[in-house]
Amino acid sequence: MIFGDCAIRSAIAQGYISGVDESMINPASLNIRLGNSFLAPLVGQKIVLGQKVEYREFNLKQGDRFVIKPGHFILGTTLECLNLPERISAFVQGRSSIGRIGLTIQNAGFVDPGFHGHITLELINDAPFPIYLLPGYPVGQLVFLETSEVEHPYSGKYQGQVAATGS
Repeated sequence: MIFGDCAIRSAIAQGYISGVDESMINPASLNIRLGNSFLAPLVGQKIVLGQKVEYREFNLKQGDRFVIKPGHFILGTTLECLNLPERISAFVQGRSSIGRIGLTIQNAGFVDPGFHGHITLELINDAPFPIYLLPGYPVGQLVFLETSEVEHPYSGKYQGQVAATGS
């Protein structure tokens, strides 16, 4: 079952989601906003699946912007923080207004029950022009689901992340 706005408000009140602006609640989703932490993969490296990727880190100050050039890929974090119990999972979805300018905000968009932390977003500029990212701007949505019979909640390497976290 997908959570409606009342269930989302209840999840916030129970502490499962923090850092939320009440105006970000939609009928069946919660808009998520960009934080100030970004990682850009270093150009020229050869990436082997399963091995560490090298990144350049950017931490923006209030009022700063981050430009993502056409065809470029970066990681960013959300302002919102999740503390999901074993009975709630979530999908990260793009917002239509963001997708319509050519910004993709995720390609690995599932949040397991038991996850605690800020979400790292995979940001790709599919447009033919630079896109300026503004911390605090709503770029995506979370769709929450009731999850049943979870024996082993998430306890992986991204548990507790507070900034954009690389692979």
